[in-house]
Amino acid sequence: MLAIKSPQAYLQQAGIRARAGEHIRPIATHLRILSSPRAWQAVNPELTQSLESQGIRWQLELLHGECTDEAISQLQANTAQQGAEAILAVGGGRVLDCAKAAGDGLDKVAVINFATLAATCAAWSPVAIVYNAQGAHLRSQPLRNMPALVLVDSEIIARSDVRYLKAGIVDALAKWYEFRPYQRHNPDSLALDLKVMAAQRAVDAYRQWGDEAVEANRQRQVTFALERIIDANIVLAGLANSMRDTLPTPGYAHAIHNRLTGLPELHHWLHGEKVGYSLLVQSFMEQGNGGPDPALVALLRRFDAPLKLPTLAGDRAAALHRLAAEVRFPAASAARLPFEVSPAALEQALIATDHFS
Repeated sequence: MLAIKSPQAYLQQAGIRARAGEHIRPIATHLRILSSPRAWQAVNPELTQSLESQGIRWQLELLHGECTDEAISQLQANTAQQGAEAILAVGGGRVLDCAKAAGDGLDKVAVINFATLAATCAAWSPVAIVYNAQGAHLRSQPLRNMPALVLVDSEIIARSDVRYLKAGIVDALAKWYEFRPYQRHNPDSLALDLKVMAAQRAVDAYRQWGDEAVEANRQRQVTFALERIIDANIVLAGLANSMRDTLPTPGYAHAIHNRLTGLPELHHWLHGEKVGYSLLVQSFMEQGNGGPDPALVALLRRFDAPLKLPTLAGDRAAALHRLAAEVRFPAASAARLPFEVSPAALEQALIATDHFS
């Protein structure tokens, strides 16, 4: 059975923050807003003026840390106490995931995502990623209900640090490199074929417009190329995650990423940067003694993904051994991949990245 879970509507437009109220009012006129201090400053005063011009009432809650179970519970309680009809999430992945998870646990409360970064596909993705207070991954929580609307203001993206856009490109690249290997042993899965098709469109976009979009972001300019890459990072990557059937196809590089979030030495790495390094590790595992895929390496270098772990606490060999042993991946999914998935193979790949240049 094929299932597709996606937001009900998506709109990316330069300056949409000043007209957001027009699109939100048909959904709700009483909002609980979740944002971060930086994101809230980036969209205002235009967003609040737009809401007020449409007669939309709202109360603001700021997320200062991770998307944790405690933050989700607090947002749920505050939304219910307020009697809000919808949660408007304004920010990056942590804010969007927290709002998605909170809204999913409330009856008759819609979720509206206003993404201020294109660093992940969190605005679209059918899961919420939950961390502990220290930023270590706890789980990927599937959603029963998807956002009613996703808004993206390309002017806000253009003004953000270009590092976020590049990290989002690398995170989306992972969908192609993670899903495509499953096709070798599973050639008849419609959902898998559709996932790979969406991921391929994103890769094509990065090859065609990636450099131009990065330069536009550096110049703080909205261009056709930047808008295409924003859509690739959020929509195409999100679509690749949205299609499912009875065949579980979790991304192996993301499984490595999940364990990397527990390393204090990597807390300054963005999500996409951890995923990029994990893609290199996966490629070493796929290629065996042949070295990583040159096309992948070229893309990782092009968008400045880290290719080596920093100095780790204690004995490095022991740290890599422990890291490999603690990566969790479903055995049924590993059996469907065309390369060995084991702690020993992973440890050898981690070591190989230390000697890669």
